Amino acid sequence: MAELTTLESLLEMGFDRNRAEKAVVNTGNQGIEQAMDWLMEHENDPDIDEPYVPPVGNTLGGEAESQSSTEQPTLADTAEETAGGDSSYTLNDMGAKRPMTEEEKLEQVKRLEELMRMKQAERRERERAEEVEREKQRRRQGQELQQIRQKLQDDDMKKLAEQRRREKMEDKMARQRVKDKIARDREERAQKFGGGGPTTTAASSQPAEPSPSSPTSQGPPPTKKEYDESRIQVRLLDGSTITTVFKAQEPLAAVRVYVQMNGNTPEGQDFTLLSPYPRHVYTELDMEKPLKELGLVPSAVLVVTKK
Repeated sequence: MAELTTLESLLEMGFDRNRAEKAVVNTGNQGIEQAMDWLMEHENDPDIDEPYVPPVGNTLGGEAESQSSTEQPTLADTAEETAGGDSSYTLNDMGAKRPMTEEEKLEQVKRLEELMRMKQAERRERERAEEVEREKQRRRQGQELQQIRQKLQDDDMKKLAEQRRREKMEDKMARQRVKDKIARDREERAQKFGGGGPTTTAASSQPAEPSPSSPTSQGPPPTKKEYDESRIQVRLLDGSTITTVFKAQEPLAAVRVYVQMNGNTPEGQDFTLLSPYPRHVYTELDMEKPLKELGLVPSAVLVVTKK
């Protein structure tokens, strides 16, 4: 009766011969359990079904022989007995070896199949535990990534808010600088062109002497009243009007600055001033002339037009 080696046991259990031979060789023919473990671990290898080529001059279970290839034993003939009890011999009552019967071989195959099922169940349980651990790791990584994204988003929002606050502050400071410059320019123009104001006011404060003679007597003509202020009404581009009072010696540029600061003219919009009756468009040279010299005292109406 032929030996029931590790290789034959694997074949009896339904494994492909090529795979069984690889399992026996790669485990050093150490037994059926080691061979089954190797098969289960490598069953998904891409080269698992490639034909097995034994090393030159080597056979399973022994050292290289100098005999010819025709005299070398096969895998089944040279495989060593395993420690797991898969030998084709068993001990009789007298302690002597005897060949295993068919029933004993079948029993041994059943035991090996049961062992394989247990190992497969252990492997499935191990793979299930590994999958659970991988899922936990994936969730932890997802939570950490979400926290990192949230932190980056919060940092970006803080930077954006700080940038907007800084831009508003810079815009406010720029507007204040423009207003201060306009006020200084207005002050300088008032000082430059307002020197004759007090004299004119003093002269105008003197009352005209009444004629001592009777109504029928001829006296000197009444003195023309001197005005030191001018009430200017400005009609804006949208039809609305603004009104204010200027000194008679203030330049027309003061009216222009007032319109820039208090009118609804868009920022950066250039405009000019004109008198409707009689129609007269004021030039840049007119901007330096006092209101009195331009005939805009004691009151006048000016119109804002686009330049």
